Amino acid sequence: MTLLDAAPDAARHTPLYARHVALKARLVSFSGWEMPVQYSGITKEHEAVRQRVGLFDISHMGKFCFRGKHLLQQLQALVPTDLSSLKPGMAQYTVLLNPSGGIIDDLIFYDQGCNAAGEQQVMAIVNAATTQKDKDWFLTHLDARISLEDRSEQLLLALQGPEAVSALQPFVQADLSAVPRFGHLESLVLGQPGFLARTGYTGEDGFEIMLAPETGLALWDELLAAGILPCGLGARDTLRLEAAMALYGQDINDSTTPLEAGLGWLVQLDQVGEFVGREVLVNQKQSGVARRLVGLQLAGRNIARHDYPILQDGLPIGQITSGTLSPTLGYPIALGYLPTALAKIGQTIEVEIRGKAYPATVVKRPFYKSAG
Repeated sequence: MTLLDAAPDAARHTPLYARHVALKARLVSFSGWEMPVQYSGITKEHEAVRQRVGLFDISHMGKFCFRGKHLLQQLQALVPTDLSSLKPGMAQYTVLLNPSGGIIDDLIFYDQGCNAAGEQQVMAIVNAATTQKDKDWFLTHLDARISLEDRSEQLLLALQGPEAVSALQPFVQADLSAVPRFGHLESLVLGQPGFLARTGYTGEDGFEIMLAPETGLALWDELLAAGILPCGLGARDTLRLEAAMALYGQDINDSTTPLEAGLGWLVQLDQVGEFVGREVLVNQKQSGVARRLVGLQLAGRNIARHDYPILQDGLPIGQITSGTLSPTLGYPIALGYLPTALAKIGQTIEVEIRGKAYPATVVKRPFYKSAG
């Protein structure tokens, strides 16, 4: 899967589809959904998020609500990240693994504490392309007493940028400034119940807001009326790539482990007992991995794209997974897999672009880090 897929016969639409059409957004197919890739232009939308604030429709993403006793203990058996320190009102980014240690999906768990029946409740936001796969995996591996409510029909907005909190606050009852990064809460939004999380996929501050469709449509209209720029998947992709955030299906997939993908900080073997894929990761920790995902800076204005070969001495040694001309930095950046021996800062290699080899250098990730 790439950011822009071939158009399916019957694309799905979010509740905001008519708004996107009315705004004359350029629509593309993504993971079976017809989504806006841009409105006023990718660079303009990208710069709005970096400098001020931008608004995204991310309703295509999967949304699950889990309930049950000992829920976190059961979820722990599916991920390599220690969930024991997760507290109500906080969130944890992690990965679901298959028995080979490959990444089924990357996702965020939101701990909502216990209900009146003493059951733990956790929200999960998952990738659009893997929603059904993830749901099937959870239903297969969790105890039958754990309930999974699919809330994917809910509208989900992402308001991102240094001015996101002040832009959203007039429409929300709770004090948003009191919510820490990776914190979340339930509050009234335009007088109606909403779920708000201080998370995002842009490298900037911001909130992701889950609402009933009618409330989400009203909030979208209010935010646009307040002068906030709507942004599409194109800017979301350049923003996340500058922040070196992985795109599932390109940078990570079922055949890449978190240790290969630079997500070793999610693998906490000393704190976590048995989980799916543990044996593979233990062996990789002991013997090392054969390849690593690295950041690359290309010379000139030569842009590397997904699946372009990485070369050394004219021979292929790896592949580009994502690449763009960074709007913020002004030069081409990319992610790609290299043999571990070559995956060190300062290493020079070449990337084949339309039959010609162009120089590139392994650089530190992320390419961009917000001052905030």
